[in-house]
Amino acid sequence: MTILQQLIAANKRGEKQGIYAVCSAHPLVLEAAILQAKQDNSYLLIEATANQVNQFGGYTGMLPADFMAFIEQLATKQEFAIDKLILGGDHLGPVCWCDESAESAMQKAEQLIASYVGAGFKKIHLDTSMRCADDELILADETVATRAAQLCAVAEQTALDTFGRSDLVYVIGTEVPPPGGADEQIDTLAVTETDHVASTLALHHDAFLQQGLSSAWQRVVGLVVQPGVEFDNTQVFDYDSAKAQQLKQYIKAVDGIAFEAHSTDYQTPIAYQQLVNDHFAILKVGPELTFALREALFALSHIEDALIDTEQCSHIRTVIDADMQQFPKNWQRFYQVDKSVQQLYRRFSFSDRIRYYWGQQGNQAAVDKLFSNLQKQPIPLPLLSQYMPLQYLAVRNNTLQNSPKSLVLHHIMQVTSRYADACFKQQ
Repeated sequence: MTILQQLIAANKRGEKQGIYAVCSAHPLVLEAAILQAKQDNSYLLIEATANQVNQFGGYTGMLPADFMAFIEQLATKQEFAIDKLILGGDHLGPVCWCDESAESAMQKAEQLIASYVGAGFKKIHLDTSMRCADDELILADETVATRAAQLCAVAEQTALDTFGRSDLVYVIGTEVPPPGGADEQIDTLAVTETDHVASTLALHHDAFLQQGLSSAWQRVVGLVVQPGVEFDNTQVFDYDSAKAQQLKQYIKAVDGIAFEAHSTDYQTPIAYQQLVNDHFAILKVGPELTFALREALFALSHIEDALIDTEQCSHIRTVIDADMQQFPKNWQRFYQVDKSVQQLYRRFSFSDRIRYYWGQQGNQAAVDKLFSNLQKQPIPLPLLSQYMPLQYLAVRNNTLQNSPKSLVLHHIMQVTSRYADACFKQQ
């Protein structure tokens, strides 16, 4: 039994255990997540999405094997045990090639799956819910299940060919916004009906068996449903446990499978605990982590403005916003608002489309200059209190080094610690 299967089994027994999945490729976010797991002596689940990392490089420019090596290098640097790392692939399917025919898109999806499994990723979210160019307007649930089983067969064969056995675990179901987040303001959310859960499980079960994947079906650990949590640019939909009780009761009777909750960013600590207790054993977070990164970098930039001559400043807020305006592809359709508030959304939206821009050379250079400017001497405590009050208290208590990178990591870990408390530390 794999670690994730053991964890799911404990959760289904009523133990207050879960695991959070860090969905980010930013080095500082990942380093903070590793430090959190090291501090908690826990396993760490890190996931990459299909558009982020794929056989063609994705928007990070990394192949799955590159991402695996990157994560292991970060873990080794922080002296975190590699065997406590679990890597997953999120929304793996034809999502990146939906403008092609189903045949062409699925061929690329098979290559995608093979590249992830061959690189050593162990948790695979099979997502074939998206309509391809020649599909019917509404994709039949039977088609979704059949395509998922088709990709699972590729995953199983790749594992056998590469490692001699398969210890992959799978997540099915896709009742969430597409990778990257919702592209419009959300008015209401409907919790998934148990009839839909039953149908999804039955269709996938039959499709797996038709492909001769009975062993793989025993390693399906998660089902993605909508528990009633989401966020858009300016608002957060909080988890209401009372509305999910039918889901909780239903999944209790399903052997080996718990729920996976996507878009759980920005929930309250009590909401995370309730999610885990209601058998949403896998919690996905991403934008909130880079949102916290942005908060910390912007706070440091205000400190820089107060300390450093204008000519020597990084001007990081201006630099990255100019880059976003020059290359609007990654935010424009998500921020369908009047131009007078577009800058507000670019910088501060909960959906955090700014995360797609930090890796650009000019923006990274601005971060490096910001750090360099503030590394020359400890940041004066009054300024730290003004712009980073929680970090100020930690510095005063001698539990945090007063250096730019340490301050940023500490701020990100305020997010990861809420997840850790719900997944590993409930009393």
